[in-house]
Amino acid sequence: MDSPIAQQLFRRRLPAGVVHEQCPDSITQTAAPSDDRPELRRSMTTLQLTMIGVGGTVGTGIFFILSQAVPEAGPAVLVSFVLAAVVAGLTVVCYAELASTMPSSGSSYSFTYATMGELMAFIVGACLILEYGVSGAAVAVGWSEYLNLLLHNTLGFSFPAALSAAPDAGGLINLPAVILVGLCLLLLLRGASESARANAVMVMVKLAVLVVFAAIAFTGFHADHFADFAPAGVRGISMATGSLFFSYIGLDAIATTGGEVRNPRKAIPRALIAALAIVTVIYLLVAVAALGAQRADRFDDQTASLANIVQSVVGSTWPGTLLAVGAVISIFSVTLICLYGQTRILYSMSRDGLVPSALSRVDRRTHVPALNTWVVCLAVAVLAGLLPLGILADLTSIGTLTAFGLVSLGVIVLRRTAPDLPRGFKVPGYPVTPVLSIAACIYVITGLHVVTLIAFVIWISVALSFYFSWGRRHSQLAELSRLDRGIDDLP
Repeated sequence: MDSPIAQQLFRRRLPAGVVHEQCPDSITQTAAPSDDRPELRRSMTTLQLTMIGVGGTVGTGIFFILSQAVPEAGPAVLVSFVLAAVVAGLTVVCYAELASTMPSSGSSYSFTYATMGELMAFIVGACLILEYGVSGAAVAVGWSEYLNLLLHNTLGFSFPAALSAAPDAGGLINLPAVILVGLCLLLLLRGASESARANAVMVMVKLAVLVVFAAIAFTGFHADHFADFAPAGVRGISMATGSLFFSYIGLDAIATTGGEVRNPRKAIPRALIAALAIVTVIYLLVAVAALGAQRADRFDDQTASLANIVQSVVGSTWPGTLLAVGAVISIFSVTLICLYGQTRILYSMSRDGLVPSALSRVDRRTHVPALNTWVVCLAVAVLAGLLPLGILADLTSIGTLTAFGLVSLGVIVLRRTAPDLPRGFKVPGYPVTPVLSIAACIYVITGLHVVTLIAFVIWISVALSFYFSWGRRHSQLAELSRLDRGIDDLP
């Protein structure tokens, strides 16, 4: 690692607020920008953070991905939910330790920059861009199904197939999905605190609707629906776990708020653990109720599945309409959080010079990275309008799992390189817990479809090409290195 290139690739950077004396010399701290650019504003509370985690998590996984996972695993999808929750839980405590040590808007990207260096940080940033951007598109795609059901039940019309499905699904464009992204754009441009308050309201509404769904579905419960519990065996459970892990991506969004939350060292760990507990209980409650009310073989390719289940139990459209209202609100909040997380990841990467600096410019009035938000929303709108849900969901899962695994590795690295660094929260069962987290992430990745793995390799290859051709030379640490060494360019 003595060559200039190797030194630059593995140079580490601490988030603001971690002083140099707390870390060994091998971790490099750089000063905050010296200009008078406006910063993100610390305005969010622990409750709002918890609602961000729940809002970004409870939604698409239970409203849409459930109908794709049940055909793979049968009633054993309950085991898949538990496995996904265990993997998420192992990672959540790793996130909690790093977030309490180095609160930052960059989430796992910033954690990796401080523990494993610039190259790995850029790879994690690419994974997070894939995670948030693609998941935002995925949930927007699913939103149109429930919106059409709601419009049909209440007003007697719905969007035509040509304007409510991607080209691969027989349509021209998924217009409702594009509209949803546009609405989220308008809200995000108003400010982080305003978005968080709106999200909290939407979260309470959707939790109430899901509890009502479970209560209705249990009136039509049939125990014999669980007789053939695991028709596809362990392989089916593993594949369903990979798909359902998509349902836990919102937890990462909590860690992206480090620059906008009050007392982040305590608030972020508390919000992460509380959100995971709430999400897991809701998922299992709804899944048991849904499988008890409808046979597993009837979930295959069923649109608006929860609404159809309660409509068949009651024999009326009003429960379906209620579920459609809940889903429309729910998916709005999930999309909002996905887009928010994406903008904050790009903001952090831009401040570090790894992507164009224009993406970190903050509006003086709203304290929002406005251009960044426009770019993200336009890109997600294109994906949502033109790609089907299944492809988007699996791509999101692999990006999330890769980032989660590297965060767990980061805990081990930082414990070794900076053991005396003050930590507001410590991973219980260290070092077993982060090792199990890494192993679990790898296991779930192996259960994904081959085409997903190929697409992921292509994405990372494109990202690395950008890094070596542009990002490496424009990195803020590289600029400082050139100044220190009195040279004009990197080798």
